[in-house]
Amino acid sequence: MIPVFFTLSLAFAQIPTPDAYRKAQSELAAKNYWEAIPLFKQFTDPKEYGNLANYAAFHLGEAALGANQPAQAVAALEPIVSGNWAKEDDAKYLLAIAYFKNQQNIEALQIIKKIKDDKVMAMAANATYENLKQVSVSFMIANISEFKENKGYGEALKRVLESQTILSATERAAYYELQGKGFENKNVVKDQILDIVVILPFTNSSRTNLSNIPQNDFVFELYQGLEYGMEQLKLSGTKVNMLTFDSKRDIAHLQNILADPAIASADIIIGPIYPEETDLVSSFAETARIPFVHPLSNLGDRFEELNYSYLFRPSVSSIAAGIVESLRKQNWGKRVAIGYSASSRDEMLAKMLQDQLGKAGFQLVKFEQITARNTSSFLQGLGIRSGQRSMPVDQIILLSDDPSIAQPAFSLMESITASIPTLVMDSWLGFDFANYEMMEFPNFYFIGNNTLNFYGEPMQQFRNKFYNTYLSYPSMNTALGVEMVNWVASSMSDSKGFDLRRNLDQNAFQAGKLTWGFNFQGTHNNQYVPLFKLEAGELKPLD
Repeated sequence: MIPVFFTLSLAFAQIPTPDAYRKAQSELAAKNYWEAIPLFKQFTDPKEYGNLANYAAFHLGEAALGANQPAQAVAALEPIVSGNWAKEDDAKYLLAIAYFKNQQNIEALQIIKKIKDDKVMAMAANATYENLKQVSVSFMIANISEFKENKGYGEALKRVLESQTILSATERAAYYELQGKGFENKNVVKDQILDIVVILPFTNSSRTNLSNIPQNDFVFELYQGLEYGMEQLKLSGTKVNMLTFDSKRDIAHLQNILADPAIASADIIIGPIYPEETDLVSSFAETARIPFVHPLSNLGDRFEELNYSYLFRPSVSSIAAGIVESLRKQNWGKRVAIGYSASSRDEMLAKMLQDQLGKAGFQLVKFEQITARNTSSFLQGLGIRSGQRSMPVDQIILLSDDPSIAQPAFSLMESITASIPTLVMDSWLGFDFANYEMMEFPNFYFIGNNTLNFYGEPMQQFRNKFYNTYLSYPSMNTALGVEMVNWVASSMSDSKGFDLRRNLDQNAFQAGKLTWGFNFQGTHNNQYVPLFKLEAGELKPLD
């Protein structure tokens, strides 16, 4: 039988290839695809040409793809991918390409799953990436479970997700599932150095040069504090490194920054500040599993639904909860008036207080937006005027950081010696026109917002050292920058470990150095929001 088989095989091998088939091969090699197509077609009948028909169909598919006719390629290749012949896997790969070109992505992915040859599968994975790297994220998420074994699919999904400005919870979960073991060691510290990345908008379209930044600019003040804090940590023996980037208020530029390998190896990211920038960095942080901290804002309740994004300051909801709890304890009465500025934080906070105070049994007697022009009339309407003995309100809440609103309110209270408890933001402590110690009644109470401990020994030492270095005293933003570095270093270190979430959850309260303290237990913002009073010229939290 064996000699007969070899004789028949030799005889078959010696059958001359038809001239038309050889011409088709030449046209294909010369990239004359339209000439090659009809020549190959005449040899695709397996009953007449046997195994040659498989090769003819295969090359017909190549020619059709070359002529940008994916539908023809699909029709030629589909009949030959289920047979048992030498180029079966190559035919499946080519059919997958045709499916991709014909916008039949599911069919392409399904035929790729049937490829057995490792080399052909590697080519198919590359083709998957190239053809899916710009498809919709919804398509990729919907099919991840079926095709996640395709490495090209995984890389394409990774690229699609990383191109998104914001990721939904479902998209982040899909990303983590896709990454699997690839991300398990992502946040494992490679060394014992605390690597801090700072991203701040030093320049923008109108301020293009770093040398033009005024020293009283809040971004400069914040950065000065961050830098000073880091240098002090180094002097104390802490292993810390800080890398700084300018976001330029440009989203495209910020996206390029986030591609820097140095950021991918950071232990924590501080900044940027503005909403469109923080949304992008927050999304990156959730994807890369690197903690991101917004340095100044109170607007970040959405961070509570995330895993790696934080507010350094209290959120609006935490401030509201702190105010309501303090009013309950003080028992000044149930009647409350609220005046709020037009800022996003103050409007949101006022609405939360309106709801929560009502639920707590308080009566809201006045609820009004205030400006520099109407602040005095707002207060006078509550009875804050000369000769008024009784008032229809037990406490007033003024929500604003604007000195043009604070000044008329303070002047009125000072001139008529009003004694009614008045709650204001702690930023009022920094206004140079307000001398609270000279008032007859200490009726101003300050809402904690990472409030500085102005009279603590660490603050006095910091102010003196800072003055010796810069010949000027630090601003509040500068002090907050120093405290932020202190907080990061006390929450992430070689002794405690670099898992920020775990370390924050271990303590309900964490004492500050320049501020009164923090409570991040089980949350992504500082929940410690006391009311403060001035007693003998010293700021103290109310019991």
